[in-house]
Amino acid sequence: MSVAVPRKGRPLEAALERFAAVAGADAEALADSVASTLRYEKAVTKGRQTADDGVYERLADYSDPAGGGPEYTLVRDDRKGHPRRVVFDSARLDVAGTDVRLVGREEPFRALRTHEFALGFDSADLVLEEVVPLDPEGVADLADVNARIDPRDTDVRVTTGLGDTVRHTLMARPETLPAGADLDREFVAGYEGPLCISPRYERLVEAVLGTGALDGVEFVYPEEGVEEEAAIAETGLGVYLTVTGGTAREHGLVLGADLFPSETVLLENEAETTAATDALGRALGRGVETAIRAE
Repeated sequence: MSVAVPRKGRPLEAALERFAAVAGADAEALADSVASTLRYEKAVTKGRQTADDGVYERLADYSDPAGGGPEYTLVRDDRKGHPRRVVFDSARLDVAGTDVRLVGREEPFRALRTHEFALGFDSADLVLEEVVPLDPEGVADLADVNARIDPRDTDVRVTTGLGDTVRHTLMARPETLPAGADLDREFVAGYEGPLCISPRYERLVEAVLGTGALDGVEFVYPEEGVEEEAAIAETGLGVYLTVTGGTAREHGLVLGADLFPSETVLLENEAETTAATDALGRALGRGVETAIRAE
């Protein structure tokens, strides 16, 4: 059985950790190996590490399909010069007696939409941006996302959030807020003026807040080379990702409402579901707080 997973980054690590939680020591070893390899390769790509061997030599050294280990491949990174970057390609695991092949995809959600897979993992952000229509009312959680998906548009649904949560959070300078006001959705609905966001999150922010709350709001964006929290502090109000909020506070910002969880999710194409994929999906979602479907 094949399951689509991201090729790199936090969503891939979260997916591998979920398999480790249900499949034991071999899956734990795989998760640790892949995470350490790709973190090192990311550092090489960004110039924080210098590799002794060339990228093809490293690729051959990392990949061990004959010995039951993972395979890796190369993609062109979007950074200046488009360097080649090592990313996850595939691996096999035994999950409760089921032979599962993890297959790396740039955007697993889209692979599920085209019926290549019955199960896969991807970012909740991508699902929200791809298939949730813009409505006057916003969305707040993963259940809202499923409720907004048009069944005529896709057979894919979110079944479980993995809890590796970074949140899209409202931030503001204290003087932007009237005395006693809460920095929440209601405040944005009554606000008129600039709202600073990263341009890649424009449609996501529109879907999360709802178009009704954005009347009179003008999106502005950080200048090149300026970090998002600094740009929000300059603007007065904005939305960006937070984990602890430490960087925002360093810029004098007040943290407001958490708008939407940016977490990795388990996805299912309902048209491709079989008894075997359904059983695996339930096993992967067992014990996770943000499960959407009933057991």
